[in-house]
Amino acid sequence: MKILVTGGLGFIGSALVRNLIDSKNYEILNLDSCTYAAMPESLEGKENNERYQFKKIDVGDYNAVNKAIKEFKPNKIFHLAAESHVDRSIANPHGFIHTNILGTFNILQTLKIYKNKLPSDLILIHISTDEVFGSLDFTDMPFNESSSYEPNSPYSASKASSDLLVRAWNETYKINTVITNCSNNYGPWQNPEKLIPKIIYSALNNEVIPIYGNGLNIRDWLHVNDHVQALLLAGESKKSFERYTIGANQECSNIDLTKMICLYLDKKMPKEKPYFDQVEFVDDRLGHDLRYAIDSSYISKEIGFKPKYTLEKGIEETIDWYLENSEWLRSKI
Repeated sequence: MKILVTGGLGFIGSALVRNLIDSKNYEILNLDSCTYAAMPESLEGKENNERYQFKKIDVGDYNAVNKAIKEFKPNKIFHLAAESHVDRSIANPHGFIHTNILGTFNILQTLKIYKNKLPSDLILIHISTDEVFGSLDFTDMPFNESSSYEPNSPYSASKASSDLLVRAWNETYKINTVITNCSNNYGPWQNPEKLIPKIIYSALNNEVIPIYGNGLNIRDWLHVNDHVQALLLAGESKKSFERYTIGANQECSNIDLTKMICLYLDKKMPKEKPYFDQVEFVDDRLGHDLRYAIDSSYISKEIGFKPKYTLEKGIEETIDWYLENSEWLRSKI
């Protein structure tokens, strides 16, 4: 079984690659353009495995993508390469259009052109986000596979566009595809521009812990290891087209999440004043979605996905990991 992973040096991608290498059942090709978000160190000790190879490739480069897929002839492609930070997309959307839309198009076009020369069981698992569905009010039902697209940021709009391309290439050119839309991920090796490692870093370094607006924005937090298990299950789909919304049913407001992290640090590394005293509310993000929530009942019923991590357990283990890897965390700021 040959598996190609795009963005395999990123947060979720590297977690997937580590799992695939450990499974001993796969030959793996990792394509990554090595941007600021790449973490080759996350594969330290595994990158020399004889079943693993890496190529520095930007998915926005059609010729490079074309050549890699044509030569490797994968059975499965997990497409994770994406620009994903909302604030960066607001400041400079160009890179998001290049990677998230053009990059996905390049993969799809290659699969279309070489369809008859690639394995007949080839399937593209396109990893997307719940942000394509827009924002929920506090009383709205969670997003599911039938939710309409209402993206509110350049990032979510670029991911929505890529989802629609995947759906169209499946319908028109009969490319076997799975689209997954996940809730907010967290866990080891996440870049500190993201909320949870940013809170941890700021707390440990006696810096202001910035919270947008009033902190009441809600997210459904999914541990990256649970997400990887869901993706592996999704990759076993025998349907020509499938989609899954993936969450952990663990909604938490930003301010309550911050309190959870600070309280654990108070116990783990107590100091004179509580860590929560470092919180400051800052001007809200432009177009800040109020709430995301995922209904995972379909993926649970169809392929048996069930998250293992409670939010409390996952957060505590994540904090412990960042404490043990504090030098790495500082190096990424």
